[in-house]
This record gives sequence, structure tokens and C-alpha cells, in this order.
Amino acid sequence: MDTYILSFLAIGLLLLLVTLGSGWIARLPFSYALIYLVVGILLGPYGIKLIELRPQAEVLERLTEFAILISLFGCGLKMNRPFQAWAWNSTARLIGILMPICIFSLAAVGHLFLGLPWSSAILMGAILAPTDPVLASEIQLLDAKDRDELRFGLTSEGGLNDALAFPFVYFGLYWIKDTQWQNWFGQWVLVDVLWAIAAGVGMGLLVAQGITWIHRRSQQVKSADTLMEDFVALSMVLITYALTELVNGYGFLAVFIAGMVVQRNHATPETYHSQREFAEQIEKLMEVGIILLLGSLLRIEPMIRFAVPILLVSGLLIFIIRPIGAWISTVGSPLNSTRRLLYGWFGIRGLGSLYYLSYAFEKGLSGDLGEEIAWIVYFTVVISIIIHGISATPLLTWYEQRLPRKKAA
Repeated sequence: MDTYILSFLAIGLLLLLVTLGSGWIARLPFSYALIYLVVGILLGPYGIKLIELRPQAEVLERLTEFAILISLFGCGLKMNRPFQAWAWNSTARLIGILMPICIFSLAAVGHLFLGLPWSSAILMGAILAPTDPVLASEIQLLDAKDRDELRFGLTSEGGLNDALAFPFVYFGLYWIKDTQWQNWFGQWVLVDVLWAIAAGVGMGLLVAQGITWIHRRSQQVKSADTLMEDFVALSMVLITYALTELVNGYGFLAVFIAGMVVQRNHATPETYHSQREFAEQIEKLMEVGIILLLGSLLRIEPMIRFAVPILLVSGLLIFIIRPIGAWISTVGSPLNSTRRLLYGWFGIRGLGSLYYLSYAFEKGLSGDLGEEIAWIVYFTVVISIIIHGISATPLLTWYEQRLPRKKAA
């Protein structure tokens, strides 16, 4: 029987079931990602063996790259704060303090307990550091009118750390290839930190402003077909990312900034809402495919072989490093203890980590060391999907009952 056609049938049935059952699923203590993961396992070698391919690193890299781009643009569209330092206090703490704490704490775990070289340990920390903007949709801002500080901090963190973990990924890769720091450290600081971040911000502002201006002017001359309007958002994502990467900037950062620009300069409210919904729909579709694929990739043998490293890294990250790091990062902030605790808990790992892992393989990570890091990352993402997927709904319900959110009129 043609497994290709059966794959269509299985995915179609899954989409139909989660769509028609979304009203019930939303009330249950688990996420859509957890459903996709379980179905992916059932479709894989340990189930009905419908999905048995093991994609090359580049294939997984491109799939996760596109999904993250769409999600980052969607995160940018939800940002509702002015470009002033006070408004981004939570974000600055989560990115500037918490993310380095997570990276270097994981690196210390990798080196001291798993025997990884410092270079590979830092690379592992950087791969696992980003929180996921795709899988964390349940805890993100609902829309641009949502003023909740917890949701804002988590959404902006997810939108920024997928780009700002890149310098640390590069640092680990450079160190693996060349142990002589003096050969590459200066270039890393100038190019991969200073220039790439500045270029990402600058290109995000310039390209989005340019496309928005062109869009407005063209609408004055002749309105575009309503059905095609949403493709303006997709074109902006692709153009912004491509142009930024061409000048060696961080395209992820640029796309997030572009979403913020559009949120402030959209042609009409209808256009803005339509583009945001369009981005969310593409994001959800990509999430289904990638999580199904992840579920089908899982194997029992490496899970047993690397059980100690997997449980050590995932357990420390989810239950110790992230919660303590978030508490330290928010010392002196106006946040109350409830939000500080939830910042520490809601740190789901997902597509960002899968992307960075695939990118590292493309850039030279290999051998037994690469295999160990890969399975640690895969199963940490799985454990995070399970734990955070089960806990998100009841915790958010408790939070909203405890601290009613004030929405803008």
C-alpha cells in the first residue's frame, strides 16, 4: 500500500480531529504539541511504521527555520510596548541575565558531569537556551491589546532569544574547530556579536518600513486583491530575512523587529488582524509537521544509552537552572513573586533548539560527541513538551484567577 497516500490520510485525520475537538482540547491539561508528539510516535517505527524516514540535518534545519521565522514575525506583531527602556525591563532581564545563566550553567553541567569539552558544553548550552516561540503560543500575548506583564515577558523573550543565542552557538562552534582563541575571538566579538545584532535591528527597521511604505502607496493607487493581502506579511518575512542574512546580520532578530514595525504602522486594523491570523495559521501548520517528525525520530536504544545525560540535563534545566535563574534575573524588579515563579517555570524548549542543533551539524558537529548532544537535545525538547504541555493550562488558569489581567479598552 502507498505509504505516501496513507501519510496524507493520517495527517488529514489528525488536523480534522484537533480542529473539531479544539473546544474540548483547550480545556484539557495538555497542549496540541503533546498530541502531535504522541501521534508522531505512533506513526513511527514503534507504531504503524508510516513515517520511517530520518531526514538529513539540512532538511530539519530548513523546516524549523521557516517555522521560527513565521512565529517570530507573529510575536513582533503582538508587541505593544513603546521603544523605551522602562517598557522592556522584563525582557532585558530575561535575555540579558537569564539566558546567559542558562547557557553557562548547562555548559558547566556538560563539562563537569558529562565530561564534555568546554567548547561542546557551551554549544550544548546555547542550543538548549532559547525558549520556543512556536510551541509556547498558549502562554504568549493574546493580541496587541493584551497588557499582561507575564505574557509580554515570555512572548518578547521567545521572540528575541532565538536570535540572541546565536553568538554563543558561533562561540562554541569556533572553539570546537580551533582551540586557539586568539585566532577568532576578535572576529567573533566584532562580527558575530556587535555587527550581526546591529544589522539585525537596522535591517528589520529599514526593510519593514520600506515595504510598509510601498504597501500604503500602492493601496492608494489600486487596492490589492483581498485574498492576496496576507502574502504581504509572508513577503516581508522572506525579504527581511534574506536581506539581513546577505549582510551577515541575524535574520531572526530582523524578522521580529519587522513584526513590531508592522504592528505600529499597519495600513488598516483589518489588514493587521488578517496578517496576524495568517501568520498564526502557517505557524500551526508547520508545528504539526515538525512535531510529528520529531515523534517519529525518537528511538528507545539511544534513550536508554544516554538516559543519565538526558535526565541530568533536562531535569536540571527545567527544575533548577531556569527557575533559579529567573528568580535571580528578576531581583529588584517590580514583578510580584507569582510572576517571577511563573517566568521560571514557563521556559518550554522546542523548535529553536532543533534548529540550532541542525545548524551545528551542518557547520561541523559530528561523531560520538554530536550524537550525544543530539539525543540530549531531542529528548529534552520532548520532556519539555510533555511537562510544560501538561502544566500550562492549569497554571495559567490559576494565574488568571489570582491576578486578573487588565486589558486595554
